[in-house]
Amino acid sequence: MDARVESSRGSGPAERASAPGHDPYHHLHDEAYAAPFAAGRVGWRDMLAMAGRRAESLDGVWNFVLDLHDEGLRQRWYEDAPAPIAGWTAPRDHDDGDWQTTTVPSCWNVARPEWTYFEGGAWYTRSFGHEPRLPGERTFLRIGAANYEARVFLNGVFVGAHRGGSTPFFIELGGHLVRGANRLQIQVDNRRRPERVPMNHTDWFNYGGLYREVGLVRVPGIFIRDFGVALVPGSHGRRIAIDVALSAPIDGVVEVAIGGLAEAIAVPVAAGAGRVEITAAPELWSPANPRLYEVEARFGDDRLHDRVGFREISVAGQRILLNGEDIFLRGVCVHEDDVATGKATSEADIRRRFADAKALNANFLRLSHYPHHELAAKIADEEGLLLWQEVPVYWAIDFANPDTFADADNQLREMIRRDRNRASVIIWGVGNENADTDERLAFMSGLAASCREMDPTRLVSAACLINREHFRIEDRLSEALDIIGLNEYFGWYEPSLDGLKQLFANSDLDKPLIITETGADAVAGHAGAPGELFGETHQSELFGKQLDLVADAPYVRGFCPWILYDFRTERRQTALQRGYNLKGLIAADKATRKKAFATLSERYSELAQQQKPAGASPAKADQNACKAAPDGHDPRGG
Repeated sequence: MDARVESSRGSGPAERASAPGHDPYHHLHDEAYAAPFAAGRVGWRDMLAMAGRRAESLDGVWNFVLDLHDEGLRQRWYEDAPAPIAGWTAPRDHDDGDWQTTTVPSCWNVARPEWTYFEGGAWYTRSFGHEPRLPGERTFLRIGAANYEARVFLNGVFVGAHRGGSTPFFIELGGHLVRGANRLQIQVDNRRRPERVPMNHTDWFNYGGLYREVGLVRVPGIFIRDFGVALVPGSHGRRIAIDVALSAPIDGVVEVAIGGLAEAIAVPVAAGAGRVEITAAPELWSPANPRLYEVEARFGDDRLHDRVGFREISVAGQRILLNGEDIFLRGVCVHEDDVATGKATSEADIRRRFADAKALNANFLRLSHYPHHELAAKIADEEGLLLWQEVPVYWAIDFANPDTFADADNQLREMIRRDRNRASVIIWGVGNENADTDERLAFMSGLAASCREMDPTRLVSAACLINREHFRIEDRLSEALDIIGLNEYFGWYEPSLDGLKQLFANSDLDKPLIITETGADAVAGHAGAPGELFGETHQSELFGKQLDLVADAPYVRGFCPWILYDFRTERRQTALQRGYNLKGLIAADKATRKKAFATLSERYSELAQQQKPAGASPAKADQNACKAAPDGHDPRGG
């Protein structure tokens, strides 16, 4: 990243005003004020593997101010040295003071009532001390997520930017970092735009801010930038692939150890990259046996440490196979949303989410509709829950715009880079409820190809819609998918369930399908009569009737209702909803379970009893995979 908007540290409006030819009114007419910062964007290639790395936290209280008109970028607030107003020689519109503060991580929408619906720019400022520790060390700023665009300034100099509201990014601070006190400013903009991902029309709340952790990461001069370890697809649990990428195009050897399997693996590196395969027989990870291995990678002074599970996920005809055994995905969708904290989450919140999923007798969660906090997949590894993770290619994305594709593709690759060592993640989702157009087909087929390029060990899917002309499960994108996802709301938006029965009768699929969304709104505590809209009885009976129909459709290999908790969305404005989607099995307080929760829990328990859990024995996986593919063909398909 070579492009920077440079400035003299400590200059301000007085200095600029006294410069020959300076026009103090130029910023009023400059509508290209943001363009220079686009050249400094970082993306997936700039990421660092964080396995075992410790970040120096910059969380806590930051100075904060809303900026509705982007005056900070127009007037270059980042150049203004902090000084008391009494010492100014020319007026400013920003004093960088502590008269208004906020906490990082958090969403500004829940900080004050008057900020609830604010969409626009805001500035975060804080100082931090820094002292080098080792010769040649490099320091990166890591931001877990900032919704949606972020521009970063250190000591009055622009050092980098990022777009995409749910994935982490890294900016090297380099020579702009000084001994002692440093002044860090981050401008965050959550405006919705038709060309962004997601676009301006969505069905969840548009929280803004630095809502995940912020910290500094120190690494040696040459370090391990990326690191992956996984079973080789089609190896029946007998071979492990290890790949590494260094921060420089040099030759060398990365030493890897997998506790209990292989204590000394040499990975030769040429021009900064290396890959090896080893023969091994790990105990396979599954929901019934979430076995994790300690993995360590070393190069020079750099060391990474991770806990990794080994499992194979594949498809064979209409079946989904985990470690060679047929599995039905008993799922539920979930948003990152909380009455008190908005999109900001915590380990305790994630563990409560997963405890509720397990009480539901679920083995699978769809993390909707964007990458969730990285802790989710790590905890799912421990808990033995399977995950679908996706990017927010939602509804009417600007599919014909190459820059929109570049944005979506970068978010997808950042998500994969971050979580590719997580055994719990079995499906990458590339979109949700998009109309089947030529532009959409090219766009999302491109994303599916990126998934396979980055990670051949997982399945690719998308939540699709019904072909209304033929009333079939039929989408041209399905050729690019391993599993077809289907969002349908028969019994709610389409009141009769006869439509679902007809849809299944009209459709003959040669690959598995997951019902990725279905459900009905229900006001917690309002029982209602059978069939009464917004009553718990109707919601509960709907799931039972849908599962009865699913049982007669052999290609349906997963059921994932919408949604675990009621969540905030300003689209929903009836007297009952009042800004919330009420399709949750649990109310927005995350404690009050609706009648449908018990109904679904009972049905999922019955499904679990009908199906033996996927085993942990590599020999068993080998035997079953051979049965599924007697010609030796890799059953993964797609």
